[in-house]
Amino acid sequence: MEELLRAVENLKKTEVKKSVDARMREFKDNCRKTSEKIFEELCFCILAANFNAERTMKIQEKIGHGFLTLPESKLVTKLRQLGYRFPTTRAKYILKAREHKDSLKEIIESSDSCNELREWLVENIYGIGCKEASHFLRNIGFTDFAILDFHIINLLERCGSVERPKTLTKRKYLEIEEQLREIAAELELSLAELDLYLWYMETGKILK
Repeated sequence: MEELLRAVENLKKTEVKKSVDARMREFKDNCRKTSEKIFEELCFCILAANFNAERTMKIQEKIGHGFLTLPESKLVTKLRQLGYRFPTTRAKYILKAREHKDSLKEIIESSDSCNELREWLVENIYGIGCKEASHFLRNIGFTDFAILDFHIINLLERCGSVERPKTLTKRKYLEIEEQLREIAAELELSLAELDLYLWYMETGKILK
């Protein structure tokens, strides 16, 4: 734990902090965008699950408004052409998610509880679990959710902060998230900021 705290504190004194702060401003700006742009960000998070984040960002840029307009067959073809790993399944998820594209921003803005909003996403958007819902909410400006995949969990395990679970159940996810919340508080960071620092420690990059 002390090793992890020291590592992040050291990064906060470098140019990495500027990159983290810039990405956080970008996330905050995303929440002011149109329903269509917010839906495109949701599609990014649907595609990013179990797939390379950097490649998913490039796919998002190339498809853009097509997430809202392409017929399922053409979306599958486009995803396949762009080298996406799960074109058929994720295209189906995106088509199903379109049922909420016009109301998504209103649902987000009218929610009284961040946790309830995450639950709504998990229950109503196909292909979205706790991690993907947290990822989406972080990318549109929410700061108090952890994005837990096994890259982050492996880092935490190496630092002695958590024990790697065999499977990441919802209960275990929330337990580890609470541990990260305590670490973030000690570092005077939000969970969203801490996630970016941890990703940098693992990959050398500040992505989204």
